[in-house]
Amino acid sequence: MKSLLKRRKKTTKMQAIEPVAAAFPVLADAEIAAAFVGRRSAGDFYDSIRVGPSRVLFALLDVAGRRAQNSNILLAAQRVFRQVGAKLFAPEEVNETDALTELCLQLNRTVIETAGGVHSSPAFAGCYNEDLGTVCYFNAGHTPGLVRHTSSVSELGATGLPLGLFSHTTSDARIIALEPGAALLLVSRGVVELENNREEFGLRRAEEALQTADLTGAHDVCVYVLDCAQRFASVLPANEDITALALVRRSPA
Repeated sequence: MKSLLKRRKKTTKMQAIEPVAAAFPVLADAEIAAAFVGRRSAGDFYDSIRVGPSRVLFALLDVAGRRAQNSNILLAAQRVFRQVGAKLFAPEEVNETDALTELCLQLNRTVIETAGGVHSSPAFAGCYNEDLGTVCYFNAGHTPGLVRHTSSVSELGATGLPLGLFSHTTSDARIIALEPGAALLLVSRGVVELENNREEFGLRRAEEALQTADLTGAHDVCVYVLDCAQRFASVLPANEDITALALVRRSPA
């Protein structure tokens, strides 16, 4: 007797594999942390790894598109950031600017190859040297980094075009010194573009937030800046992420 029941085919909805940021390295005289608000549906992504006894790499990317479409690009970029970054900075006497410039080039090619063409991906990456208290960095078309000094805040503007535009384009690497008690803040484009009555939160308000933040902890700085941005906008746009990453160098006891 033939069964009257038809076997139903099970269908499983494929979900994008998400890149996962490692726990932030513990630093001797500083602290690094990040915070975000949103559903992780956009292209914001941060990561940080230790690449030597006194060096730590960190990065904040803002890959164009929604997470469902760009997760493969984020995964590929994270793999290059960790594997190539660790290899480039392995030698104790490495030239940090040369190594970071090469890492930028490798990330740029990876974004283009993975996307199958042009795919704008602003990025800010740096290497903190614990022995020297310096940060070697490149800013590939990303929102300017902000450095809080003793009495002022300075901007670390773009040193090149966003990743993912031209295969042989790279960003220059530069070095800054972080004095004890100083802080470096990175915010995603979503932070500065939050609006209230058609007025953006902007980089100026991000600077003001950093200037008034308590520098006792890197994560607290991130949370404070994001809180200032949210209170300004009142409502976070749907499907939008806002991210902050901070590196705080402790003051002497």
